[in-house]
Amino acid sequence: MRVDLFDFDLPEDSIALRPAEPRDAARMLVVRPEAGFEDRIVRDLPDLLQPGDVLVLNNTKVIPSRLYGLRVRGDTAARVEIMLHKREGGDRWRAFARPAKKLNVGDRIRFGDESESTACELVRLDAEVVEKGEGGDVGLRFSFAGAFLDEAIARLGELPLPPYIAGKRPTDDKDLSDYQTVYARDEGAVAAPTAGLHFTEDLFRRLDERGIARHFVTLHVGAGTFLPVKADDTDEHRMHAEWGSVSAETARALNEARARGGRIVAVGTTSLRLLESAAQDDGTIAPFSGDTAIFITPGYRFKAVDVLMTNFHLPRSTLFMLVSAFAGLECMKTAYAHAIETGYRFYSYGDGSLLYRR
Repeated sequence: MRVDLFDFDLPEDSIALRPAEPRDAARMLVVRPEAGFEDRIVRDLPDLLQPGDVLVLNNTKVIPSRLYGLRVRGDTAARVEIMLHKREGGDRWRAFARPAKKLNVGDRIRFGDESESTACELVRLDAEVVEKGEGGDVGLRFSFAGAFLDEAIARLGELPLPPYIAGKRPTDDKDLSDYQTVYARDEGAVAAPTAGLHFTEDLFRRLDERGIARHFVTLHVGAGTFLPVKADDTDEHRMHAEWGSVSAETARALNEARARGGRIVAVGTTSLRLLESAAQDDGTIAPFSGDTAIFITPGYRFKAVDVLMTNFHLPRSTLFMLVSAFAGLECMKTAYAHAIETGYRFYSYGDGSLLYRR
């Protein structure tokens, strides 16, 4: 499909720079493709679902994956910014480099303060460029591995707020909690699964009382989620792979819930993409562990997910294409126009929507 079909005008003041407080006070646009829209708040979620429905949430945890370093080549040096996006081994990451033109295979990048005492080696971190791809993508091999590398990244890295927020204000201590879900557990994401940011322990308690179960999957969201679609046609766009896992226990519980007539409610496009990657043609969800680069556009036949809770997405983005596949392109264009007109807040810290599958 033509990418420009997924374009729309979004005023700058519609972009949220801070989340709602409390989290579940955010607005939520309910979209039923055959029955129009309804303006609610996230706290209403238990009333919008039915006993027996099952929430599926992504428990990935965001790491401080933005690093600033010095490229060392002989007697010359140049400053570079590195955005980690996918772990490929104990000492290896794929990353987006800026400016990438300053890097060649074999270059060494030094992160950390050279003036620090060497009593603690983790104040410095070296990486070698072992591969250079397209669009600023590079492969890095670090001087540490495993938990030692994780500790060094945690010490030297910066929380990777999305560019549409980070370009308007500096990251601060409040973001350290605001940009994690309350149930984040497995470290590895470089972007938050933002639909999950709306949940609170009180909302979980009310969902429990309503008889709505929840299960967790893991998909480590990569920085590719921020990349614009530069192609003119969706067939020409390449998705970056992300690692995900659906346990055998979770797959079994979801299949049993559907057999009893319950609906699968994906919290976030990351949960949906992982479930659809794990689903068989008959809709059965199988255990899954590995990379997924699934790209969902209108015409896709959904196998696993019945309802989707998600935030509002960028124009021409793969995520707006996904929600358009789920609820219909014209339906979502009309829904987004309503959201803009009535003051909904967009993107990672913005309001939510609850979409019923067309």
